[in-house]
Amino acid sequence: MASTNPRSPRQKMINLMYLVFIAMLAINLPEEVLDGFDMVDEGLNQTIKSSEAQNQLVFNSLTDINNQNPIKAEQWYLPAAQFSQQSDQLYNHIQELKTRIVKQADGEKGDLNNIINRENIDASTDVMLVGINNEAKKLKSSIDVYREQAINLITGTSRKDIIKSRLNTDNPKRGNLDNKNWEEALFEQMPTSVTITMLTKIQSDIRATQGEVLADLYNQIGAKDFRVNSLQAEVVPKSEFIMEGGTYEGRVVLTAIDTTKRPTFSLPSINANGEFKVGAGGVGINKVFSGMVTLSTPDGEVITRPFKSEYHVVPRMTTIQVAEANVLYQGEDNKLTISVPGMSNDQLRVTATNGAITKSGQNWIAKPTRAGTNMKISVFNGTTFVSDQEFRVRLLPDPTPYIEYADADGNLKRYKGGRISKSVITNATGVKASIDDGLLDRQFTVLKFTTLFIDAMGNGVRIASDGGNFSDKQKAQIRELPRGKTFFITEVKVRGKDGVERDLTAIEVRIN
Repeated sequence: MASTNPRSPRQKMINLMYLVFIAMLAINLPEEVLDGFDMVDEGLNQTIKSSEAQNQLVFNSLTDINNQNPIKAEQWYLPAAQFSQQSDQLYNHIQELKTRIVKQADGEKGDLNNIINRENIDASTDVMLVGINNEAKKLKSSIDVYREQAINLITGTSRKDIIKSRLNTDNPKRGNLDNKNWEEALFEQMPTSVTITMLTKIQSDIRATQGEVLADLYNQIGAKDFRVNSLQAEVVPKSEFIMEGGTYEGRVVLTAIDTTKRPTFSLPSINANGEFKVGAGGVGINKVFSGMVTLSTPDGEVITRPFKSEYHVVPRMTTIQVAEANVLYQGEDNKLTISVPGMSNDQLRVTATNGAITKSGQNWIAKPTRAGTNMKISVFNGTTFVSDQEFRVRLLPDPTPYIEYADADGNLKRYKGGRISKSVITNATGVKASIDDGLLDRQFTVLKFTTLFIDAMGNGVRIASDGGNFSDKQKAQIRELPRGKTFFITEVKVRGKDGVERDLTAIEVRIN
């Protein structure tokens, strides 16, 4: 019986998202990333249902053959039945742990299908690591025992290696600066949604391993009696999704073959055991690894079969964020960075409500129209919708008026009030205004301002400016002021790029 190794586009995308999200665990996850983990968990549960249905079909076939010919089939049927029971026990134990973690996060009424406190980072630690029971350590031990049982039942070396990799519980090596063990890396201070998704991933691996064992046991029934009428070359990668700069790695196998004969391969990168390593190259989707495998039959006939596999290279980081703050400003050019795993920037098409968005090099510029109304930014791969995200739209805060001058070293300074040298103020051209709070830096156009001088009789003398510059009358009045005197720059009116005019606070100028 030919081996089954279903890898649907849905499963490929689930694996991709799982790897990307796991790579982001060290980040303080925003709400949309927690939503992503929930989506991955849902996809994994769908995969589990498919695996369980496939496993049941194989076990039913084993049962039918055992009922028809127990003498011949019993040595394979009994281990299959026992291993299926062990798979169910481990799967159900993990399901109980998931329920306990959710109840720890949300209370006794906590629902695994509707987690409220998804960002809670204490529940997984409390349930899995705290106390004398140490559930994480017990789980690791159970997985180790289960993995060795599966490996002992599997005959093919390549399948043994896949199971070892799939159910690996070694301490993390890469990026493990705190030298955490397997248990701490998975459960210590992890958000509840992340922990539930990782436990669901382990459940999915259990069902996949159960399927590998059942299929292998089924194939061993009467292996010497049955003759296959179809050969199929398969690529068995360790992962179909590779980080940029990584390596696409796996093995090419020919199912339902005589294990005493070794096939030959058309690619020099594949060794005699079918193992290969291919450089991943740049970011991209649907990259193809293909070739031909050749095998001689017992009667001398030469059979050649093609093999082909697609893989995807994803960037190390995926971000959709505003370059300045977490809001968009009306009428302003708000710089955005947008990237989607497995897609280059040139493949993206982006639209927006309440304004316009345009591409600028590797970035995007969003220009909202109306403050108080959110801007929804939608991302497409061609005509295929990928995701969307809403941003608040606000007016820019009021700028601060100032007088620009150069210090003794020629560095530009901004005077915003207080004492100032008379030579500095007389050499200044006028008044400017900007937002400069360390987060934003926006210049406004000064339309006009008024200088207010107090004469010897206590009367106020108001003189209008020449737009944003000091008028000749204002300059003359400033030059006549003695040291220690004060005047005010008032009625400063400015306009931003959004077209909104604003009246700003006054500047008190004291001649030093």
